[in-house]
Amino acid sequence: MRYESIQNTLFKKNRKNFISKMQPNTMAILTSNDVKHNNADDVMGFTQNNDLFYLSGIDQEDTILVLYPDAYKKENKAILFIKETNEQIKVWDGEKLTKEQAIEISGIERVVWVQDFEMTLQYMAFEADGFYLGHNEHLKRVTKDQETQQDRMIKWCKEKYPLHDYYRAAKITRALRPIKHEEEILQIKKAAAISVVSFMRVLKACKPEMKEYELEAELSYNLIQSGATRHAFKPIVASGKNACALHYNANDALCEAGDMILLDFGVCYANYNSDTTRCFPVNGTFSERQKEVYSSVLKCLKEGRKLLKPGVLPSDYETQMARLVETELIALGLLNADEVANQDPEKPLYKKYFMHGTAHHIGLDVHDVGLYSRPLEAGMVLTCEPGIYIPEEGIGCRLENDYLITENGTINLTEKMPIEISDIEALMIK
Repeated sequence: MRYESIQNTLFKKNRKNFISKMQPNTMAILTSNDVKHNNADDVMGFTQNNDLFYLSGIDQEDTILVLYPDAYKKENKAILFIKETNEQIKVWDGEKLTKEQAIEISGIERVVWVQDFEMTLQYMAFEADGFYLGHNEHLKRVTKDQETQQDRMIKWCKEKYPLHDYYRAAKITRALRPIKHEEEILQIKKAAAISVVSFMRVLKACKPEMKEYELEAELSYNLIQSGATRHAFKPIVASGKNACALHYNANDALCEAGDMILLDFGVCYANYNSDTTRCFPVNGTFSERQKEVYSSVLKCLKEGRKLLKPGVLPSDYETQMARLVETELIALGLLNADEVANQDPEKPLYKKYFMHGTAHHIGLDVHDVGLYSRPLEAGMVLTCEPGIYIPEEGIGCRLENDYLITENGTINLTEKMPIEISDIEALMIK
């Protein structure tokens, strides 16, 4: 592993909490993600199913976790199935986890080779009354045309055991994962620390006539050098008018003097993620208009942070954030106060310049699981990311930090990443 190992007490605690929400005499079966191929025998790399990782800490393909807390035999209460190394695997891909290593990582005492899963399950399946199975309920539209390993497990179980009751494992993990344990917050902090150094490197490297992808390369270099697992998502390096495309990531344009760059990127460390956005001038000095827009967005970020507190409904938070941005748009001369006062509430005028939400859960997923009908609670980690986009002026500005909600306010986990105009300009002096 590139990252420092996480104490298995975290995964034991997660399993205990998960089990406490299961129906009596039921069994949970969680599977790993598929290894995704692109062309021929080349692969895109492996990313573990986050619910499986949350409950086991195992970061390897072809893994299955079975939890059966009411099993008659003690050894059947928790079983981890992992891929066995053979000579061919050893030669081509290197060795996989040993049983001893899997026990140490997960804290699960019984580890079985994955090829023995069906027979092992058969011995105890009819003792159980039902199954909890995993499914991608989070942003399901992304995988609507794919059949995942979870989908195949659901199909197989229902064919093999049609008279059992079936329940959704994701409903339980969606309730648990938004509240972060100290060990999880530590991993997010490590990701954030790597992101800070990465951003500083980009600031130092930036100069007119560079390509956006050259700055992306500076990010990637530091991520790899620092032991990050990977980019949390494909980074956005958007100069000038490109910053007005919210999910722009071609990163192939020329960075010209006088333009401002929007840099939206995240670091994945130990499967936990940071997500930050900063804006900075290509030539090292903000223009007066860029300063005005930037200062407005920064003001919204600072005020928005105060709104992230226990008991607040996400929908109410977003409404308040929209009002903050709306006020700044009027101050910038982009909206007319009288027209705003008489606008159709179903078609607010601010959406011309600000068209996205400003907060999302962050953790094992960049857009982590959590119901937006659930009030905010201490222990949740969310982003705050207001923005203003003015295509006609070639200016797009978004600023984003990661905040831990506590009973006494928020803690900025990305506080060390420079954000004040004076600090950014000072760092860019060649």
